Amino acid sequence: QVAITLDLEMSRDYPRRGMMEWDYQKGNLDEPTRRYAVEAARIVKQGGGRIHFFCVGRVLEQPDVDWLKDLAAEGHKIGNHTYDHVNLLAKTPVDIQFRFRRAPWLIAGRTVPDVLRENIALTAEGLKQRAGIEQCGFRSPGGFAQGLQGREDLQTMLRELGFPWASTLYPRHLTGKPGERPGEEVYADIVRAVAAAQPFVYPSGLVEVPMSPISDVNAFRSNFWPRESFLEAIRRAVGWAVEQGGVFDFLAHPSCLVVEDPELESIRLICDLVRQAGNAAELATLDQIADRALSPFAPRK
Repeated sequence: QVAITLDLEMSRDYPRRGMMEWDYQKGNLDEPTRRYAVEAARIVKQGGGRIHFFCVGRVLEQPDVDWLKDLAAEGHKIGNHTYDHVNLLAKTPVDIQFRFRRAPWLIAGRTVPDVLRENIALTAEGLKQRAGIEQCGFRSPGGFAQGLQGREDLQTMLRELGFPWASTLYPRHLTGKPGERPGEEVYADIVRAVAAAQPFVYPSGLVEVPMSPISDVNAFRSNFWPRESFLEAIRRAVGWAVEQGGVFDFLAHPSCLVVEDPELESIRLICDLVRQAGNAAELATLDQIADRALSPFAPRK
């Protein structure tokens, strides 16, 4: 099962380096980002699949959300990415999100768990009221090396908010030296990380559908990879999933890809690899992957 997932948010340093204001306005999508998301959806649907989008709730405050409604009408899935792109592992209120450092009165006198819960619930309500969309799954802003293991409180919160599954785990892996092309050791470690981060069920019953490396912001923003290296990492990771009958969950952001991959080569490559695999692979959404992980034969961690 190969998933293409795109987080609908703005990304620091895009469309040019030094743009930091997006940290405070994660949901203020610009027009190129919206167009890229729509074009990616068209390509994937043409290839027989659907994209699983994760929407930051503040997107729903923008004047036009018809494009988002259209994506849902076309069968693409829209998941919850919190309202303000908050950090689930925050220990203090100021660590929750940059916006609350600038405007602490927004959450004054409230506990971290209360702020997190409301931020997630607001997104669900916003999707419903503004766009008529029922949320499909949850993805945490950022990814955690251990997912939510050891955080039964967060697992329980997500279950109480109606989520059967979540995507919170992003495995550690090598990336090489920033600015240098990755070598064989890096590619091999990325494949190892994909293999080590397959879906599982927490003891609480919440399903974890990990994000697969390497993400676009990790490759391009943090390590300045050339696009060819990013495509090679995708090719090898998808190849492993096809050969082993595993899962590859492509993690990317239209706000980053519109600059780094303007011709949507990564999206087209994934669709081509799945098509070439025939019956050995399918384009899947994360809810489909989670359903399979809930089978009696799924490993539990």
